[in-house]
Parts: sequence; C-alpha cells; structure tokens
Amino acid sequence: MWIYAKKKFYRDLNINSGLKFQRPGKVLHIDGDDDYLNTCLEKYKELGIEAVGVHVKEKDQPSRVYELLVQHKPDILVLTGHDGVIKDENGYSRLDNYRNSKYFIEAVKEARRYESNYDQLVIFAGACQSMYHKIIEAGANYASAPYRVLIHALDPVYICKKVAFTGIDRIISPEEAVSTTISGFKGIGGIETRGKYRDGYPLEPYK
Repeated sequence: MWIYAKKKFYRDLNINSGLKFQRPGKVLHIDGDDDYLNTCLEKYKELGIEAVGVHVKEKDQPSRVYELLVQHKPDILVLTGHDGVIKDENGYSRLDNYRNSKYFIEAVKEARRYESNYDQLVIFAGACQSMYHKIIEAGANYASAPYRVLIHALDPVYICKKVAFTGIDRIISPEEAVSTTISGFKGIGGIETRGKYRDGYPLEPYK
C-alpha cells in the first residue's frame, strides 16, 4: 500500500509539473545608447525574459522614467547608457566630476517615487565609471561602478536574468548576483534583493 501511494504521488507530481507555466520578472530597459539597447534586447529574448526597451538619452531619463513605469509596469527597471569621470581620481567623490551619474541618481529617485518598495520594483542603474554609492543611496538595488571601471554592455542583462529567474521566496545575496556578471564586483555591486520568478498552474491546453 505504501509503495502504491508513493508511486501515485510521484506520478501526480510529474503530471502537475507538466501543467505549470513560468512567469519570470518583466524588464523595462531604458538606455542612452540605441546600439547597446538593441544588443541587450536580443539577449533578453535569447534568455526568455519579457523586456521592453526604450532609447532615452541620459539627461532625459529623470523626466521620462515615471511615465514609462506607469505605462509598462515592470518588475525590474534598468537605467543605463554612458558615463565617465571627467577629472582625475581625486575627484571621485565629487558628483559634478561625472558626466551622467547625476541623471541616473535623479532617475532612480523618480522611479522610487513611483514605487518605494525595493522588492516590488528592482532597479539597476549606472554605466561605465558611474558614482556607485550615490546611485545606491538614491534607491537602486544594483549599480555601477564600485571601482570606477568600464562595465560590459550585458552586465545589466545578467543581473536581470538572476533576479527574473529567482523565486519570490528567495533573497539573492549581492555576491551571488554580481558573480553572474562579466565585470564582477569591480564593475557592479548591490544589496540583498528578492527574486521575481513565479510558477503558475495550470497551463491551459489551448494555443
């Protein structure tokens, strides 16, 4: 009797598993570089992540992000493009020594005005050599670049992949998320963040 019950349990489990559908987190990717954006969108598609891409210059992102969030209602927001330190390393602590960090910071603040909960809206913000700690302080879950290095165009995508496919019942450590990127901890950092993946049941039989 026990053997029969055990077999029936696994048989039912397999049937139920086949009826499930997946719901990874949805991404809104706002990028100041149209070519980089298209590269990222191709990667999202390859990874099976639903993503909307919008080309917005860095200086315009603070004024556009709120309306785009209202329109697309994503689980994950990416704010990126180009950045860089204008002067030497002695100026790393001065915001006005960065080309576009101030715009990423203001855009993050606007995004948090839309949704203040770090688990409801996960934000990645920044680009090459961005002022990392100020972007994190503004409300980003992940940002670039702790060591003021150049980052890879696909780094935000790999962060999104980790968040999008990690279950909502699990917290991702920053070390775990950063380990999936190309640039590593010198290029990307962040805080503990809850995953956005959900299973659904049942999968309907119609196409």
